[in-house]
Amino acid sequence: MDPLERMHFTTIDYVIFALLLVASMGIGLYYALSGGRQRTTQEFLLADRSMSCLPVSLSLIATFQSAVAIVGVPAEIYTHGTQYWFIGCAYILGLLIPAHVFIPVFYRLHLTSAYQYLELRFSKPVRICGTLTFIFQTVIYMGVCVYTPALALNAVTGFDLWGAVLATGLVCTLYTTLGGLKAVIWTDVFQTIVMFAGQLAVIVVGVQQTGGLAEVWRKVWEGNRISGIDLNPDPTERYTFWTLGVGGVFLMLSLYGVNQAQVQRYLSSKTEREAIMSCYMVFPSLQVALALSCVMGLVMFARYCGEDQFHKIGNLSKNEMVLYFVMDMLQDLPGLSGLFIACVFSAALSTISSAFNSLATVTLEDLIKPHCSSMTEARATLLSKGLACSYGLMCLAMAYLTHLMSDSVLQAAFKIFGMVGGPLLGIFCLGMFFPWANSTGALAGLGSGLVMAFWVGIGSIVTRTSGGPAAVSHFNCTAVQLSENITTAIGTALNSTASKTLFYSLSFMWYSALSSFTVVITGLIVSFLTGPMKEEDVTPGTLYPLLGNMLFFVPDNLKQNLCCATPLGHRVSQQSTWAHHTHSSGLCSLVETTSKSNKTFCNKNKY
Repeated sequence: MDPLERMHFTTIDYVIFALLLVASMGIGLYYALSGGRQRTTQEFLLADRSMSCLPVSLSLIATFQSAVAIVGVPAEIYTHGTQYWFIGCAYILGLLIPAHVFIPVFYRLHLTSAYQYLELRFSKPVRICGTLTFIFQTVIYMGVCVYTPALALNAVTGFDLWGAVLATGLVCTLYTTLGGLKAVIWTDVFQTIVMFAGQLAVIVVGVQQTGGLAEVWRKVWEGNRISGIDLNPDPTERYTFWTLGVGGVFLMLSLYGVNQAQVQRYLSSKTEREAIMSCYMVFPSLQVALALSCVMGLVMFARYCGEDQFHKIGNLSKNEMVLYFVMDMLQDLPGLSGLFIACVFSAALSTISSAFNSLATVTLEDLIKPHCSSMTEARATLLSKGLACSYGLMCLAMAYLTHLMSDSVLQAAFKIFGMVGGPLLGIFCLGMFFPWANSTGALAGLGSGLVMAFWVGIGSIVTRTSGGPAAVSHFNCTAVQLSENITTAIGTALNSTASKTLFYSLSFMWYSALSSFTVVITGLIVSFLTGPMKEEDVTPGTLYPLLGNMLFFVPDNLKQNLCCATPLGHRVSQQSTWAHHTHSSGLCSLVETTSKSNKTFCNKNKY
């Protein structure tokens, strides 16, 4: 009999789970019926730019800490050990760089969609391509996010899988459509608290039933699940310090630097300082969320590492392991099972609602408004609500494709972020850091980055060698030691295979870095071949003086020739003209230019 078949929900579990859905709907209704009642696009899409740093930071956490992480990370720790925990090192640069590079540029341009930047810096075709790429990435990822909690509910209650998919999507679509971004952010705050409570409950009960902290530590240590820093430079290894600490930085930048769902939260802040502070406040919370997921994986291993216990979980997929563990631990404690399933659904709802809102934003601002300049505010708001609802229904269909995938949900999510989010990160970096890059180079770079990412990603799926050989879970608590001859023979065989399919064996943690560099290098080469952009043709405010700061030892006149810096007092009239133009097109408020503030964003002293 399937071990999941004997799991069940009690009445209290159903009540707790229902309260989550009712509370989320209630927040949406509250913001639909109070305040401005979401009558303008600024209210619906940007919360009227009135949010403080605390709710924004919790919303940023909830958007990233999806059901995929809650279900997927413990399974990774159970299978591969604690090496994955080192991704926490990537959070440092992954949040500092957005706080001090991307947020100031985006916020001072008064954007609504991150992809408006691409039109200001390059051209309208680049903006449209960037928008379509983001829509493609998000719709696919939403399929994973909708499917994961539905699988959880189906596994522990027997509730019809596709009925659960439908319930998840509809509840999320309704409160997102009714309450706008403000409802999304405040439901994220509520759902983040539920997430932490659910994980903590499972850990506490799991440690107690396994025999205490000392027993858990003994079993995971003897089972070889505590990993030191692995400095192996092999890029085909699934998890090493380099794949997580370096490759993870690019993954974090694609999420927290240029992803519309996160950028939209920065732009909803009252001030630029509030936006930066929200980014800082995310760091400790993300570390806590990572620690809870990793500790849950260790407790799960300690519970099932013996031969007498392994049969309970040995035939389950990675996506089912955590669900079985939770129900096994909590089935005799009424209410706690419902709390954890509410935790998984909270993570899913927060991520999905953020995606619906951001998809509606980019579609309206980037694809519709430029062709309907006479559209009234009331009609634009109504259309944005309709778009949010439509994307909600579309993502339900994508859940079916997730059902067909063989990868774990965590690996599938990382592949999506790397294969599509990486090229988007690359095109923003190309525009922000390299003044010579032109529109032709940007389009060529984005195209080549996507081709490279899909070549490697699809190749890894076809050859089934992505991330190198998968680690084998030890059934016993004592690590198995292979003889030197066997180890050498296996290593030779694996090296021979990997040499034939190096790209296809590349760890999925490198996908984002590989595709980003492909975009930048291709974009620069094509830009130089087609005529590099001149500094005076670059829209002020769209460059970050990275090269000027890095080449601090180079004389100023040489840096000016290299287009790395703009001297004070130059291009004042042009900046004033540009500011007036962007104001009239709804992209930016008029920038006052006086003799006391003759500075541009290109100037290295601006920052």
